[in-house]
Amino acid sequence: MKENDINQPNRQEDKQDDLSINKSDGTNKFLTTNQGVKINDDNNSLKSGERGPSLLEDFILREKITHFDHERIPERIVHARGSGAHGFFEVTNPIPQFTKAAFLQKAGQRTPVFTRFSTVAGSRGSTDLARDVRGFSVKFYTEEGIYDFVGNNMPVFFIQDAAKFPDLVHAVKPEPHNEIPQAASAHDTFWDFISLMPESMHMIMWLMSDRAIPRSYRMQEGFGVHTFRFINAENESHFVKIHWKPKLGTHAVVWDEAQKISGNNPDFHRQDLWEAIEAGNFPEWELGLQIIPEADEHKFDFDLLDPTKIVPEELVPITIVGRMVLNKNPGNFFAETEQVAFHPGHIVPGIDFTNDPLLQGRLFSYTDTQLSRLGSPNFHEIPINRSISPTHNNQRDGHMRQEINKGRVSYHPNSLGGGCPYQAMIAEGGFTSFNERIDAHKVRARSNSFNDHFSQARMFYESQTPTEQQHMVKALRFELGKVETTAIRVRMLGLLSKINTELAEKVAEGLGAKVPAQPEQPMNHGVGADNGGGNEPTEISKKIITSDALSMIKNPTVKPTIASRKIAFICNHGVSEASVMKMKKALVAEDAEACIIGPNLGFASTAEGGEIAVKFSFFTSSSVLFDAVYIPDGKNQAALQSDPDVMEFLNDAYRHCKIIGTDGDGIDLLSAPQFMAKGDDLKDGGIITSTHSGKNQFETAFIDAVKMHRFWQREEVLGTNK
Repeated sequence: MKENDINQPNRQEDKQDDLSINKSDGTNKFLTTNQGVKINDDNNSLKSGERGPSLLEDFILREKITHFDHERIPERIVHARGSGAHGFFEVTNPIPQFTKAAFLQKAGQRTPVFTRFSTVAGSRGSTDLARDVRGFSVKFYTEEGIYDFVGNNMPVFFIQDAAKFPDLVHAVKPEPHNEIPQAASAHDTFWDFISLMPESMHMIMWLMSDRAIPRSYRMQEGFGVHTFRFINAENESHFVKIHWKPKLGTHAVVWDEAQKISGNNPDFHRQDLWEAIEAGNFPEWELGLQIIPEADEHKFDFDLLDPTKIVPEELVPITIVGRMVLNKNPGNFFAETEQVAFHPGHIVPGIDFTNDPLLQGRLFSYTDTQLSRLGSPNFHEIPINRSISPTHNNQRDGHMRQEINKGRVSYHPNSLGGGCPYQAMIAEGGFTSFNERIDAHKVRARSNSFNDHFSQARMFYESQTPTEQQHMVKALRFELGKVETTAIRVRMLGLLSKINTELAEKVAEGLGAKVPAQPEQPMNHGVGADNGGGNEPTEISKKIITSDALSMIKNPTVKPTIASRKIAFICNHGVSEASVMKMKKALVAEDAEACIIGPNLGFASTAEGGEIAVKFSFFTSSSVLFDAVYIPDGKNQAALQSDPDVMEFLNDAYRHCKIIGTDGDGIDLLSAPQFMAKGDDLKDGGIITSTHSGKNQFETAFIDAVKMHRFWQREEVLGTNK
């Protein structure tokens, strides 16, 4: 041994010390890969040019996403809690001029589908009614192979580049030191991340809106988020934004209601979808496309490749091309809903990608995730994932292989197998990628056209009705009120002031804080440190418009309906059977459901000496599980004022702005001060009475009111609009 080695410590001990150093919390340390390489830019994937495609050689991106994809076994890391159903897609307006995709060529052509809806942040055991984005994914079993639409109920996303996706999800998931809170974004780590990422502000407006707490999976829109390409038979390309428009309209619940639904029935959305299909009330959506010629790519004052932006419908109208109907529930939840594997890279000829840097990362991430979650590259052989089009290739073996491939040839090219399976020519349906020209330097950067983070956030907020705006203010007060770190709240108020000054001031008032005169400058929001990171983003869009399509209340495209709505009938013993049956008949004619609620399960006696079946008792039900309330005629109805469960039921329905109908003496149940102004004058028009509407028009008046979904003016009476 050399003399200068005598006093050297044991190298194994050194290694242990090194490991303990590597397990530090990162304070005052450089960001590195898992191999210890210092990272210069953690915000941008490596691309061929600022607006070019992401490159496979980006080892930093692949390592980061691979590790993230394999963090959870076996449930999905995101979208873990979901519900699904089978159905079909039918073409109503063929578009061969835009795409050669075979399933979009003929009117009346039907394609089997499986659709899965989900929350994003919570685990499989979390509530359906968390404030969250909802996944909206559709697997098309086309004659050319599987096409997966993998979208959300919001048309934009939090981030512009897939390099930040693991960070986003880590931030919104339960905090790692105590695994709290579950399925909630109202905590420090999420808002710390958001307050340092101005590119998230448009998505935050959507997340704080009522669209984050939908009434039903059946009453939400679906969006592709990214811009895709459609390619026709002449190899002409068009950019496409994909929309799903629900037949039942787009509706939500209010926040207090969402929290109470979570306590009453955390499976509310799952059960709603299942029961609607079982009852024959098949959910239906129209498929709409915003189609943009290749020549118009740069005509907008935002970038089509930016997933934090929408194309307003006023600029590019939506073309309806078909409809989707879900008409069959799964036979086994695990085998179908849980094992279904979506991937935005599952496309067919006539559909192609763009260089959206978030989409480019997803094309790698989804397959990688399935390898961990489903345990094998053979997940495509699971029945729910299996193509109806025959598959032939030289892939072999692997865990849980189902297909038995015969013969000695498993390679291409070959002569021993006659060259089979052989490549398909384009004319034979062979897939070819769009021949987009790429000529650029390899860079970690984002185009300056991605730098406007506030114009569309402002457009979304200012497009809402005052009611919807106030709901957003209250959502932000709730979320930021749960944040314990003052500096994070102040940073967020600064960002909100860049969207709308009044919005920021109202949120600040609820937090007992002040909007900073000079918003804090976030770090590295969108470009690397060597490319101007931390500089104020340039406001590209100077033309601020509003769009009625962004408001659920103003949205003019949906025909009002009460189909599949559940109406609670409050019935005491001695209720008028005639009053019950007349309203029930009128509701059934509109495809709504009358739900009888009584003092006990079984039956309630009627004034006519008979009985009516009771589906729920006052103790086992809550108004948050129903869409509206009807109080039939009956001498004993007012006596229910002494039942606290009944009064809580009515108080919640009233507070949540639901329509309440009363027939005859049923109005006496609403004689409590909270429902009446002076004497017999009702406080609002959301209470429909047979006295005021007339006996012959009463049922029609009640149904027309329920079609409005809610009587939002009541919030002014209650003072909940402040």
